Amino acid sequence: MPWTQPELDALKKAYATGTLRVSFEGRSVEYGSAADLLSRIRIIEAEMAAQSGRAGPKRSLASFRKG
Repeated sequence: MPWTQPELDALKKAYATGTLRVSFEGRSVEYGSAADLLSRIRIIEAEMAAQSGRAGPKRSLASFRKG
């Protein structure tokens, strides 16, 4: 499902205000926790970045060597 910026904005606004129920274009979704809502926001951001050809946030693992 292609996401739109207004949908993402509605999710971010709900998260910022501590609301777990998000309504957009006549549909409502209630998330179980703020962590669930934030997870959905991150997933949508990554999908939108991939669709637009932008790279998502870079992640790397730290490595340590005993000297």
